[in-house]
Amino acid sequence: MEVTVTWKTPMLMVGVADETTAVLMDTKPENGGSDVGPSPMETTLMALAACSGMDVVGILGKMRAPLDGLTISVAAERAAEPPRVFTTIHLRYAAWGRGLARDHVSKAVTLSLDKYCSVSAMLSKTARITHEIVVSDAASESASTHRAVPRG
Repeated sequence: MEVTVTWKTPMLMVGVADETTAVLMDTKPENGGSDVGPSPMETTLMALAACSGMDVVGILGKMRAPLDGLTISVAAERAAEPPRVFTTIHLRYAAWGRGLARDHVSKAVTLSLDKYCSVSAMLSKTARITHEIVVSDAASESASTHRAVPRG
């Protein structure tokens, strides 16, 4: 696996994977950027959500669970001093589908965070990772929330 990141002024970075897909990363104007894209640390949180989300979708598919949609929100705190690593990360998985069981989603999330997601494995070295799960039935819009025990 290889990627290339190229600097564009003033602080815009363009990351390219496999010479075909690009990701823009920038910073806020008060930090010298143009705010054209997410910061590298925001991109890291997006990578965590995407990595775990891909696992969850795949695992639920193998379970033949009726998943119609999934949104993962991430909130994090960073250390006050450099290097400003993440110290806490909280993921909120909102999944929906007619007849989707919270137990299935919970099992898929746990497998992802504890076994399969490489990004989670790396970030858990410095950050306490927690999660919650909200499941709703597409037909009734009723939701149940489950908060998991913190990892790390």
